[in-house]
Amino acid sequence: VQLVESGGGSVQAGGSLRLSCAASGISYSTYCMGWFRQGPGKEREGVATTESGSSASYADSVKCRFTISQDNAKNALYLQMNSLKPEDSGMYYCARARVTWSARQALDLMTRANSYWGQGTQVTVSS
Repeated sequence: VQLVESGGGSVQAGGSLRLSCAASGISYSTYCMGWFRQGPGKEREGVATTESGSSASYADSVKCRFTISQDNAKNALYLQMNSLKPEDSGMYYCARARVTWSARQALDLMTRANSYWGQGTQVTVSS
């Protein structure tokens, strides 16, 4: 199983980025996939999760600014990030659960112990 993130970079506040996650070794399933981030000196937090693209859950801090989507045919996960803020800076990770949860549960419960994780892509938002 391999998850490879791309699309990170540096952007000014108010700008946009689109993160992509290419999954291999994982067939289509109903397990949740999601995006998580960890900023400097901060705990890892759930950003957005989806149940096979049919439903989604978002952290309150990114609602109405970020959109998660999934392309099952391409085994890909995306995160469209608009109106970026400096506090959105951090390492963004793609993950796929190994336990059956709802998208809302997955946002809080996915960890390295119960999910597959990518290596991350850095997002830096300057003010």
